[in-house]
Formats: sequence, structure tokens, C-alpha cells
Amino acid sequence: MAYLGNSPARSFISFERQVFTIVNSQTVYTLDHSVTNENDIRLVVNNIVQEPGSGKAYTATGTTLTLSAALVNGTDEMYCVFLGRATATNAPGAGSVGTSQLAADAVTNAKVDSSVITGQTAETSIATDDLILLSDTSASGALRKMTRANFVSGVGGTNECIWFASLTSDQTISHNSSTKVAFSNEVIDTDSAYDPTTNYRFTVPSGKGGTYRVDFGFWCYDGGSNLQQIVGYIYKNGTDLFNIRGQHNAGGEYAGYVNISSVITLSAGDYLEVYCYGQEASSGTFVISGSGNDAKFRNFFSGYKLIT
Repeated sequence: MAYLGNSPARSFISFERQVFTIVNSQTVYTLDHSVTNENDIRLVVNNIVQEPGSGKAYTATGTTLTLSAALVNGTDEMYCVFLGRATATNAPGAGSVGTSQLAADAVTNAKVDSSVITGQTAETSIATDDLILLSDTSASGALRKMTRANFVSGVGGTNECIWFASLTSDQTISHNSSTKVAFSNEVIDTDSAYDPTTNYRFTVPSGKGGTYRVDFGFWCYDGGSNLQQIVGYIYKNGTDLFNIRGQHNAGGEYAGYVNISSVITLSAGDYLEVYCYGQEASSGTFVISGSGNDAKFRNFFSGYKLIT
């Protein structure tokens, strides 16, 4: 709205003046009004206007005035004038502070109310259209949004130390004798931890200790009627860890299949082997059958380290 004459109110407001009482050896004084910096006041010492700024005559912030040198009471005089009537610190208007007004990293952890997140009720399910916020460490912690559909990728982990070995040729087992089963056909060995040629054992690699799922199975037969029972063993570090036994009569030939699955805690350097023990009605031998296309499925030694 237009008007005649001087602008109302502001043009008739005089600058406020503050006279200081000098204290010997003192360089810090208190202002009557808070200021943003030393440029909001004009400081006069002994009727000489002083130069503001760091390394100059004085600095000021809030209600603190700091001189570069102390004055002498009774000799020196000092006063200041509050320029532009800067007698208070004005809060910015609602919605007036934008990104350009904020310095990089200006908002610190101390200024973030964590209860905004921690105070909320934890979700027990994720809806299809829910958005999930993640801090991307590969992008300096930048926030990324995800939905349930793309959250699956990268979640969880991968089983380690996977091995699968089979027996593809017959192996003879002596009566009343524990014999290591020579699973020589290495099908899978992700960490080169299974020996299929010499010891026929799995050895836990360095740094791969943990909980393992271990499985084995083999099928034995005797062409006569002597085989009474067979026992399959898992040996850990050369000692029987656990075993299972079985017997089956098939078509007049004594035969049997044993298999076992278990979960074992292992340390780096521990090794596992499979042994077979059999009893017959009389001394002799029997065979773990490695012939046939399905031999690698019925005669096998396998396992892997579980995700923790």
C-alpha cells in the first residue's frame, strides 16, 4: 500500500547505545543484546571507531564481546552502537529454510531424535507397496528405498564348503572289519576341501569353522546268505562320532542300505571320513556296490557349512 512521507515506525527508531565500565586486564564484556557477529555493532574506544573482525580490534557473537587487547580503567572509554536495531535474534520463518541454507553435514546425530524411529512399533510383516529405507555404505551412506519385491536380492548369505563325492565302482569290505569307504568320484567341492584320491576325507578349511550339515549313504550286498548286519560310521579326526546300522534280505541275497544325516559343529582343521563295518555268518567279504547309473546317488558322502 502506498503512503506519503517517511516509512512508518522504522525510520524513527534510533540506534541503541551501550556504555561499558572498563575493568583492568579484562578483554571479554557482555552485550545488552545478542548479535550475530561483530558487524552488528559499531565499537568506539576513546572516540575512535574500531575495526571489527578476527585479528582486528574485536569480535562478537551472541552477547559476548571480545577485545584484542585489554583497556585501562580511568584512562580508556568504550561504548558500542547496535546497528540496525539488532536487539534480538530472529528465528527464520516456518518453511523458509531450504537445502541451500544448510551447510554439508550440518545436521549431526545429536540433533536427530532417534525416538522418531525407536519409539515406533516394530513391523511384523511387509506389505507389497511398503517402502524400506536403507543406508547404502557403497555410496557414503546415502539413503536408498526398496520394496518387498526387490528386498530379496542380497538378503541372507550363501552356504559354504559344499562337497559331494560318490562311489562309482565296487569296494570290498572284510568280515568284522571297519573299512574307510573310498568315495573317489568328486562331484562338487567348492573350497577344494575334499580329498578324493588318498584319504577320502573332508577337512575344514582355515576360517571356515562352524555348523555343518553332513550326509552319507551306501548299499552293500553278499552274493550268498552270510551278511548279517552292516554299520555306517562318521569318523571325526580318526574317531567314531556316530553310526547307524541296517540289514535287509532281498531275493535270497543278504543286502542292506545305510544312510544318515546330521548337524555337526566343526573347527578349522577337523576332518570327517565315512567307515563301513559288516558282520557275516562266517568269515568272508561283502561289497559296497558302486556299479549302475544310480551308484552316485545311493553311495555318497556330502555336506556343507550352514549360514549362521
